Amino acid sequence: MPQDIKEVLLSEEQIEARCEELGQQIDQDYAGNAPLLVGLLKGSVPFMAELMKHIHLPITIDFMDVSSYVGTQSSGDVRINKDLDYSIVGMDILLVEDIIDTGHTLSKVRTLLYNKGAKSVKIVSLLDKPERRVVDIQGDYVGFTIPNAFVVGYGLDYEQKYRNLPFIGILKEEVYQ
Repeated sequence: MPQDIKEVLLSEEQIEARCEELGQQIDQDYAGNAPLLVGLLKGSVPFMAELMKHIHLPITIDFMDVSSYVGTQSSGDVRINKDLDYSIVGMDILLVEDIIDTGHTLSKVRTLLYNKGAKSVKIVSLLDKPERRVVDIQGDYVGFTIPNAFVVGYGLDYEQKYRNLPFIGILKEEVYQ
């Protein structure tokens, strides 16, 4: 698998250090509250697991499985494969995502959470790729802003592979073309 990586963009150590900083900021911003972390499966799992270690609030967690990608492209059609297990009426939600790309998925999921009665919905994302943005949406907490390259690792995949890499790497073009 590492032979398919053109360049390591972010090391495991860089990601862990940034998760610690994000956790501290979330602790400050939500002091006295108990937000619900909602991870978007499957990509958010490694990031959410690392981030949670650095949040010192009485958080709860849940997951949604949504999809909008076909190969390397976002289709813009967001499907909900697994919905929340909890009622979120009146709750503060931290929507945990691996990457903000076109913005389609996050925009639709955020609207859905508000429609379900969430008090607030903020987005925490490991990566932000603003060059690809189609929908006007921003992360409230962002780990790293990255260039417009196809990245894998630390939960991000290509055809369900590479999620287990402990770093974020740029995938060689010949792998997905």
